[in-house]
Amino acid sequence: MERRDFIKNCATACAVGVGISFLMQSCGSLYYANSSVESNKLKIKKTEFVDSKNQERKFIIVRTELLAFPICVYKKSGEFTALYMQCTHQGCELQPNKISLVCPCHGSEFTTDGKVQSPPADKDLKKFNVITDNENIYIEI
Repeated sequence: MERRDFIKNCATACAVGVGISFLMQSCGSLYYANSSVESNKLKIKKTEFVDSKNQERKFIIVRTELLAFPICVYKKSGEFTALYMQCTHQGCELQPNKISLVCPCHGSEFTTDGKVQSPPADKDLKKFNVITDNENIYIEI
């Protein structure tokens, strides 16, 4: 094998390894919360933000048959933000992580508050009104 081919193969192997580890990390941290619908509101127990090791989750994902895309609910300083996971650029489903939502189609990135952080998207994400009580989170849909 020539030196150039060896370097090319090593670079490819490194890129694939990094990509796989990134995918494994992001897949493992996604949690789909249980919810119910009451009077056009999604009801989610606050305990959904606590994992089996009693550690707090930064976000959860909620699916409902009433919407085409899931909702990502972030918890920051005791406050909840519910964002529609549809990219405002061309409508792809976003991939959430602890610090942002990223579009796998064209690379747009949004903050956990739904603000555009990186183009090509130029509109913020749809936010849902959130109401809470002692035990539950209610998302108005």
